Amino acid sequence: MEEDDVEQVTLALLDAANDKDPEVQEQVRKSILTLGKQHPDRVLAMCQDYLVKHPKLVLSHRVVILQTIELIVGCKIEEISSPRIKSIISLASDEMTQSKEVVPDWQQAASNILVAVGSKHISDIMEAILSKFQPGVLPHFFVVQTLANLADSNVYGMVPFLSAILGTMLPMLNMAKHDNMKWVFSSALCHFSDSILEYLANLDKAPDPTVRKDTFSSEICTAFDILFTSWLQSREPKLRLTVAEALGSMCHLMTIDKLEEQIPRLIPAILSLYKKNSEHYIISKSLCQVLDASVNMGSRVLETQLEALLIALHQQVSAPIDYNNPPTIKNHNEVLRCFSVLAISFPDRLVMFVLQKLENSNERSRLGSLAVLRHLINSTTSTMESKKRMILATIRQPMADHSNKVKKRVVQVISAMAHHGYLELEGGELLVRFIVQHCALPDTYQRDQNPTDPEEVTNESLRTMCDNTLHLLTTTVGRLADVLWPKLLYYLTPSQYSNATTPLCKSLIVLGNKKKTEESNVKIDFTQEVNLPSPQTLMIRLLVNAAFPFSFRGHGAPSLSLLQILGGSIHPNSEALWEKEIPPLLSLLEESTAESLDEKQWEEKLLKFLSKTLTTIDEDKWVCQLAAEATRYLSTYNNFLEEKSFLYRCIGVTLQQCFNKEMAKKQLQEVLLTARHHNSLEREGVAMCVGLCASSHLEGTLAKLDEFGKSDAFKKSPSIFNLLKERNEVEVEKVKSTLILCYGYVALNAPPEKILNRIDQDILHCISKHFNTKDLTMKLSLIQSVGLIAKAISVCVKRQGYIFSRKQELITVMLDFIKAESADSLRTPVRHLVMTTCANLMSLDPTLNENESFDLLKVCVNGVFSLPPETDTPERIKEEDILDPKQRKELYKNTMAALQQLLKSVLARDPTPDGLQHVFKHIEPWLSSVHDHERERAVTATADMLAYYLDNLTVKNMVSFHNLGALLGRLSPRCTDPQPAVRIAAIDCIYTLLYIQLQYEGFALDYKDEGVDSLQPLKDQLESPDHSVLYKTCSDLTKVMSKRLPQQQLTTLVFMLFEGLVDSQTNCCRSSSVILNTLLKNRGGGLQDLVPEMLEVLHVRLQSITEEQVRVAVGQTVLILASQHLQAVINTLVNQPLPYDNWTSEMWMALGADPILVNQIIEMVIEKLGVLAPYVDKKESMMRAGTVKVATKQPLAMTCGLKGLLLNGQSQEPAVSQFPRLFSCLTVRLAASVGVSAPKDNNNKHMASIHVAGVAADALRILLARVQLDEVMKRLDEDKAWDQLKEASTHINGVTLLARAMAKHAGPRLPAIMECLCPSLNNIYECQRITVTAFFSELLNHHVVTELMLIDVLMNNMMERISDHCSTVRMLSVRGLGNLAMGSPEKVNKYAKELLAAMSSGMEEKDDPGKLITLEAMSGLSKVLLHLDKKNIHLLVVYIFMKIKPFLESENDDIRCASIHLMGNLSKFGSGEPLFKDQIHNVLVSLLLHLVDPNPEVVKACKYAMRVCAPVVGSEQITAMFQNHLHEDKSLHYGEFINNLTKYLIQDFPGMLNFYHISVIQFFKSNWPEVRAGAAMFIGFLLGNLQEEHLSHLNMGTITKGLVTLLQDPDPMVRVKAAEAMGHFH
Repeated sequence: MEEDDVEQVTLALLDAANDKDPEVQEQVRKSILTLGKQHPDRVLAMCQDYLVKHPKLVLSHRVVILQTIELIVGCKIEEISSPRIKSIISLASDEMTQSKEVVPDWQQAASNILVAVGSKHISDIMEAILSKFQPGVLPHFFVVQTLANLADSNVYGMVPFLSAILGTMLPMLNMAKHDNMKWVFSSALCHFSDSILEYLANLDKAPDPTVRKDTFSSEICTAFDILFTSWLQSREPKLRLTVAEALGSMCHLMTIDKLEEQIPRLIPAILSLYKKNSEHYIISKSLCQVLDASVNMGSRVLETQLEALLIALHQQVSAPIDYNNPPTIKNHNEVLRCFSVLAISFPDRLVMFVLQKLENSNERSRLGSLAVLRHLINSTTSTMESKKRMILATIRQPMADHSNKVKKRVVQVISAMAHHGYLELEGGELLVRFIVQHCALPDTYQRDQNPTDPEEVTNESLRTMCDNTLHLLTTTVGRLADVLWPKLLYYLTPSQYSNATTPLCKSLIVLGNKKKTEESNVKIDFTQEVNLPSPQTLMIRLLVNAAFPFSFRGHGAPSLSLLQILGGSIHPNSEALWEKEIPPLLSLLEESTAESLDEKQWEEKLLKFLSKTLTTIDEDKWVCQLAAEATRYLSTYNNFLEEKSFLYRCIGVTLQQCFNKEMAKKQLQEVLLTARHHNSLEREGVAMCVGLCASSHLEGTLAKLDEFGKSDAFKKSPSIFNLLKERNEVEVEKVKSTLILCYGYVALNAPPEKILNRIDQDILHCISKHFNTKDLTMKLSLIQSVGLIAKAISVCVKRQGYIFSRKQELITVMLDFIKAESADSLRTPVRHLVMTTCANLMSLDPTLNENESFDLLKVCVNGVFSLPPETDTPERIKEEDILDPKQRKELYKNTMAALQQLLKSVLARDPTPDGLQHVFKHIEPWLSSVHDHERERAVTATADMLAYYLDNLTVKNMVSFHNLGALLGRLSPRCTDPQPAVRIAAIDCIYTLLYIQLQYEGFALDYKDEGVDSLQPLKDQLESPDHSVLYKTCSDLTKVMSKRLPQQQLTTLVFMLFEGLVDSQTNCCRSSSVILNTLLKNRGGGLQDLVPEMLEVLHVRLQSITEEQVRVAVGQTVLILASQHLQAVINTLVNQPLPYDNWTSEMWMALGADPILVNQIIEMVIEKLGVLAPYVDKKESMMRAGTVKVATKQPLAMTCGLKGLLLNGQSQEPAVSQFPRLFSCLTVRLAASVGVSAPKDNNNKHMASIHVAGVAADALRILLARVQLDEVMKRLDEDKAWDQLKEASTHINGVTLLARAMAKHAGPRLPAIMECLCPSLNNIYECQRITVTAFFSELLNHHVVTELMLIDVLMNNMMERISDHCSTVRMLSVRGLGNLAMGSPEKVNKYAKELLAAMSSGMEEKDDPGKLITLEAMSGLSKVLLHLDKKNIHLLVVYIFMKIKPFLESENDDIRCASIHLMGNLSKFGSGEPLFKDQIHNVLVSLLLHLVDPNPEVVKACKYAMRVCAPVVGSEQITAMFQNHLHEDKSLHYGEFINNLTKYLIQDFPGMLNFYHISVIQFFKSNWPEVRAGAAMFIGFLLGNLQEEHLSHLNMGTITKGLVTLLQDPDPMVRVKAAEAMGHFH
């Protein structure tokens, strides 16, 4: 390549080096670098010349070029000639110092060149730089900076020069007046010192191993004096820091005497900088170096500075650390290093200082002191050994600090102390306690979402840290085992450590297992250990923990596991039992979650476990002690009432096992007196405890309760002025409530053989005196207690008869409690408990009379059904707590269940039809309530009651189930209730009623009726809200009911169903009508005379009924009218206002039910639509000249009517027989409706809203559905064809989709359709000709027309339409001819002459403004060529190719795509033809460049064309490339592809390189930036792969000129590629 070309390209790149686009700028730099790597001397020379010739170059441009020089030098330093190196040094030196002012970017870039050269040519660099570093003359800023950077980058090369440099520099220091010069000198001295120290540290690698520190000491000391005495006092912070950094580095090179002399001045000076500067890292680093140097030389003066040093360093270490700001972290670490250095020489003073500082209560001070202490413990172990006890004593003060930040540091210190043997010393247990205390921290409440303090330590994070620390101490510090075991047990029982239970248990388990492994015996002697809880207390604590396994961070499983390990220690007898019993409990916990665990069942398991344990222990003294300690331990749980309630039950179980009766009474007394009776959970816990005790000690328990009832606890204590009267009354009521509950649980748990005699005299006698209370707590206790008594009696009377004389009295009291409740809300469990109690009482004798039973049912049913829905939140009353949703749901559920149980208990007393009616009449009014929840409750209760009735039915005589009709009439409409639960329950009711009827008819108990059993599967269908499903279900249901219903009950049922038509729920009105109609069909027959009157009623009803199902039922009579008066009905309907209302539409639809009628109507409509004008042209307005098409009313109305008629499924048969005529009629009607407006009527404003084409399209759609062309419908829906058919802009495409679907899925119907459509091709309406031509055009795309022998007819029609005066029709006919190749390729050669003529004329079409005909002609010819014999086109190949070529660069994407595709298809006819091969090479460059065309379809076409043309190109390698890489569905790495292709072009077609590159250059001016960029790439790779001998084929001047132009292209992508191409000029 000519040097001129490289230089011209390099020059262009240098011109573009400052491009505004950063990506271009980067690529230019890369290209210059690439050229520089190939021709380093030449490119560097050009860069130099460019800078010299452009002295006024923009600074940023100059900087880029200098940076590029640096890059080339850095890569190719070894290959650059010596003269060039010297020249570059000279240039960089001049550039760096040209301006006396400091210009950082420019001069830094020049300096960097010198540093880069200095890595290899240090002597030349020093010669140049030292010439500008003369004694007595203040040097340029960047001269000094460059020396400093050279000292960093080339230590071994620079150090030998430093002695001389320092000698020259020292006098200059006093000459520096400006801060920037002082800064650069200071920085240089810092770098020089660091380099010397590195050199001395690696003398074995150094070129001159004789260099010593004292070589530089004199100069360094002199410089030190200037920097220290003068510059360190500067007001400029940046300078002060740099000076301080330099002083720190210089200290190591100073003589011992000099440093010792300076320390008293130097250290205070450095410390003073902390106050003057915000950046402290450099200061601390410098201070650390000074201290390090001082300690290393054994300074004696340093001690005098110690106090000030420690104070300043402590302030620094106490400063907050910003972890997002690395310098603050580095400063903190440097300060800690300073403490480490000082600890070497002054350990005692240092430790004493830190410990004194710990006594300071300031948070920041303590944090700093603790950080130092931890650092010293870890880093200076031997030094701290003698100070352990002192540290242990002092650490107590920060342990008492309230700050979580301080506590976190304390934990870190304790962790360090543990690893270094502190915790084994006296006082170490306090540190353990501190960790445990903070394992028990509660969660942080009301914490800000975004805390302002980044160092904030939450309770959670501190607690987690303590958990981890305790675990680490247990597992990693082996010698602590004796410190922690068993002493950690102490922390398990005090309540303040509750939240630490989980980590404590885990640690104790680890320690216990370790002890077992090491000593095999882990039994603890609780009498010998100090401060440990007793075995009984420990056991009860762990058991209560286990009862609530997911509380306190999941303490259940660890507590049980620990209990297992402590088995032998708790009691020797328990060990074997616990080894067997505890593992299954643990397994159950592992499989459970807080949500899935059945709490009651779990608690029962634990109580059984306790009972087994006490039985196994079998030591009354131990059991009595357990009871006593458990009772004393109750107060621990005052804030955890669920746990306390469980503990009461544990005490009850323990007292059961206690044989000492006096002890049992004593503990009962303690429980009753110490209980906090104001809480319901605690009251119930106490009562359960007393009840459990009574199972073993009945007499003693009743005596104790009687004694307690007479004690002072029930006396209202007097208070001053009776101010506390109300409070005292409340307290007494609560105690009474506890006592009442106790009696109930005593009755329940007492031995059955003993309790009946005590019910009246001892139990009811004591509680009945409180029946008049208004206190809610006492009410609930009374209700619950009476229920427990009733339950106890019912168990006993199974063994012995018993008349409970107080039954009615108790029921009356219970009902009064319900009546006193608020009717509009459910806030308390009073209803639930009362009904449960009443249900228990109902089973007892004597039986209630009718009035008593009526009152009971009325109060309970109305009191429950009238409640608001469960989801309603009641208003808060006074101080009353609102139930949460979960509690409310549970309360509702329990209340409803209790009512159902009560209803069944009442029915059980009289299981007859009358008894059933007696209960049902209370429920009946609620069945048709307007409220969903009330209906649901009523039907659900009925279903439950009927199921119970059937289960307990015994028919002794043949009696009549006389209320069956009434019950069915009320319940059957509910089968379509809006509420799914009501529907399902209603079916259950009917199913049960019919089986009850079967029983009364005398069928056996196990008889199964197939009809009645068929009702059960209907429930699944009723879950669907679909009306048709509900209709069928009702119908099936009615058939079963009709079959089983006795004749005498039909009238009752019908009248009930008439009432059902006005039900509150419209769904039920609907089902009433369905059931009525079905019943009348099956069982009626005498209503024929009433038809005329019914039609009139239905005619009126149809306009007011809104329910579809009812309207459908009513509309079934319309056919009678139409069969007698068809013309009148049609005329009436047609003249109804448009658009039709629902009534009219339903009339039309009803007409479709009779096939004969439908045939007559279709004939009438087709005839009318064929002769009536579809639209009229009207002037758009008086102001505008244009016209609009307005639909005529009668054809529009008939189309609407036909649409309604076809909606009826019964119209299928006539629709199928008339399908070809109907399809053609509606297709042509649709053609004449597109773009047509609806007629206007001043009396009917709604008419204008009709979408005329939409009506025709909908009718056609309904027709296709009616004749079951499902595949056609599916295809049209998938293609969204219907929307396209309706709009003028997409109508043709819609017709194409319609024809395609018909050809694919309805082929046999096409001949008749075509016969009906052909006349429309000559229609005067252009719109109809377009639609039919589009339809026929698409049919030619499918082979089915050949199979049906329609091809000739279609081809003749297309050829005729070629000359149609409408260009759209002509375009569609050309498309149709092209489609022949797709649909019937075997016919192509038959019509070859006609096809080629039509396509050729299409490509030359003049009246084709959008080039649509041209496009269709090229696309069609592409298809035809695939099947044409060579003989039919051989002579036309080149002619067609020449016609195509102009279109390759068309602005129209579609034409460009079609022309390229057509070229590909032509290729098979050109193989072996030299002329065709030349033509392919002529367009090859164009095809290659359009591979990056902005249009993806053009790219695909290029890939296809090049792949099929590949064999014609004449190169096996290129052919393989095209066929392997150019696949439409695969992405192409264009750069790599063109790179490889150019190699093959050079190799196989060297003679055509001139043509190729000229062709490519032409595309430099392409309209598309992608193509221009591609052309630049093409040229770049061509040049990059070209050997020297082929260069003569290229016009490098033209290429260079073109690329230079592209480098100025407006598109940055083009500029990038042009710059990249220029990088190949080498």
